[in-house]
Amino acid sequence: MEIDDSALASRRISPLSNGTVLASLGVLGFSLSLPATQWALDGFGPWSVAGVRGTLAAVLALIVLLRSRAALPARGDWPALAIVAGGCVIGFPLLTAFALRTASTAHSAVVIGALPMATAAASAFRSGRRPSPVFWAAAGAGAAVVVAFTISQNHGRPTIADLYLLLALLGCAAGYAEGGRLAAHLPGWHVIGWAIVLAAPVDVAVSATALAHEPVHLTAKALAAMAYLAAISQFGGFVLWYRGMGAIGVARASQLQLAQPLLTIVWAALLLGEHFTAAVPLTAAVVFGCILVTQRARTS
Repeated sequence: MEIDDSALASRRISPLSNGTVLASLGVLGFSLSLPATQWALDGFGPWSVAGVRGTLAAVLALIVLLRSRAALPARGDWPALAIVAGGCVIGFPLLTAFALRTASTAHSAVVIGALPMATAAASAFRSGRRPSPVFWAAAGAGAAVVVAFTISQNHGRPTIADLYLLLALLGCAAGYAEGGRLAAHLPGWHVIGWAIVLAAPVDVAVSATALAHEPVHLTAKALAAMAYLAAISQFGGFVLWYRGMGAIGVARASQLQLAQPLLTIVWAALLLGEHFTAAVPLTAAVVFGCILVTQRARTS
């Protein structure tokens, strides 16, 4: 009897643990998205980057969906998939590409710093569930630390890029919240796969128009970045992310993204030659402390 109880306890713990691991791997994949976009902009214009990555991801997603004989989503799921498509597949890639033309990768990471709070708020509004005061306090503290840190890297100068980043933040938060809700009853890869396919006509049209009007330089760096954006940032990362959110909930999963700006800044330093101060490890320690609290906080 004790063995059975222990096994049941293990099974109760397992979804939370596995969900956290999956969502964390998604965050790791996303942390390279902004540096990869910066690389892609060396060879493509911003419209081309957004359109081509979406088109390539649609080809990949369609192949996977067809080979697995995935069933079409229910009629009631399509409006939520449209929000995922608009916010995560079309809006965020395009708006961040425009922002990165004039803003550094570190500055643009402020979007990711505010995204967990925005996602949790969107999820609470949409689902009616209310995270506990402890959750909000820890999430707010973590978001404030990340936002202050990333803005300080660029001396807090607001630019037109900040408008792009704000719009990208709002669209992506809505897409994350809706995708996380769908992932509670659909496989995570179905959620992002069908959203990508739904956005494909727009991405194909954007690609065809942009490639004809924007300069294109097919460098190895730009092509490698485009492949990463399509395979990981647009598809593979979301498969892990939505599956993780489906297991541990949108609010908890969104707080794991508090680590993403710091990871992005590290990648920017290693891959793009951008510099960061000694405040990075201190900020990382505070942020991870906030993540630990949010993961333990109960939600109603």
